[in-house]
Amino acid sequence: MDTPFIYSTYVTGKNFIGRKAECNTIANLLGRQENVVIYGPPKSGKRSLVQQALFNMRISGGQFSACEIDLFNVRSAETFLTRLGSAVIRSCYSTPAEYEDVISRMLEGTHFVFDKEQFSRYDEVISLNWSLDDNDISSMLRLPCKIAAERGSGVFIIIEEFQNLMEDDRFETVFGMLKDVMSEDKGTERKKCCFILSGSKVNAMKYIFEDWKYFHRAVEHVPLMPVDGREIVEHVMRGFQNSGKVIEQDMILASCGLFKGNLWYINHYMAICDSMTKGYINNGILMEALRMILSLHEPRFIRMMDSLTVYQISMLKAILEGTVKFSATEVIEKYGFNSSANVRRIKDALCKKEIVTFNERDEPLVLDPLFEYWLRKYYFEIPEL
Repeated sequence: MDTPFIYSTYVTGKNFIGRKAECNTIANLLGRQENVVIYGPPKSGKRSLVQQALFNMRISGGQFSACEIDLFNVRSAETFLTRLGSAVIRSCYSTPAEYEDVISRMLEGTHFVFDKEQFSRYDEVISLNWSLDDNDISSMLRLPCKIAAERGSGVFIIIEEFQNLMEDDRFETVFGMLKDVMSEDKGTERKKCCFILSGSKVNAMKYIFEDWKYFHRAVEHVPLMPVDGREIVEHVMRGFQNSGKVIEQDMILASCGLFKGNLWYINHYMAICDSMTKGYINNGILMEALRMILSLHEPRFIRMMDSLTVYQISMLKAILEGTVKFSATEVIEKYGFNSSANVRRIKDALCKKEIVTFNERDEPLVLDPLFEYWLRKYYFEIPEL
């Protein structure tokens, strides 16, 4: 579908909206050889932000290689390390002979090999010929730095869904060694390799970087700030104008409020509206588009609710009704929480399921804005104020 509202992939350049300060921050940090961590709910713009920051650096004359590894389906240290090595080598070299050479030189003494048969059959650059040991982990994590030093140019390693490494029993070992690698040569011209870690499981990432501080002083957190509503309004109006259509500014602002500035939802929503008319975007079209986008996500929302206990459902209702002090006696009685100890267990469960998070003031936030709207309007039928 040809639309000015892109939601099926990350965006850069003229399609990237807002977050100029975050882009500049990331570029400055990488320019100072600092490592970066970014986390936010799924489809909150993390990948677009990173790619736009790198795009800006290239436009400004930056010379570097960037390699991406997505750990969305990775559950073991072996898979992570072989993917890391393969991605780095592919981003810096181009032929099987070069692959074999760099593996034999830079991973000598490890159980990582270039297996010609595996490469021929499965396009597998790096293979393991024995069980993984600590030397293998340390050597592979240092591989990007070795390659960067040999080439004399920067290498940026982007690891998406980083929190999935906790699925492996050895995650603390991996974290410890990765922190050592990140901290080596910090602040010197010898440091040519930086890591950009991102994750969409907000509470899991908070556990790693805020609660247990596994990477204390090794990474800099770049928070995702809300995109300015004025920029969203300009983006939407420009998109409709380019296709000869008109929408009122108040309607866009209302959509920003409904989706809480989430550009993925807004672009998807506006793309549906764009496909439904050749002229004026009226309230009827907006309501029909909202019904359509809800119909796409409702099965997922129902499954989420079916996975919750009665207590957890009650806490969600309390959150939507504006409750903050969940351990207060009257709140425990009203929502049937039983005890303050049970309140803590309920909060922990909702956080582990990545449905809500709590800020530094212990105030709750539902992570998915459309899910929150659906809960409020359809599941709990909470009257609008």
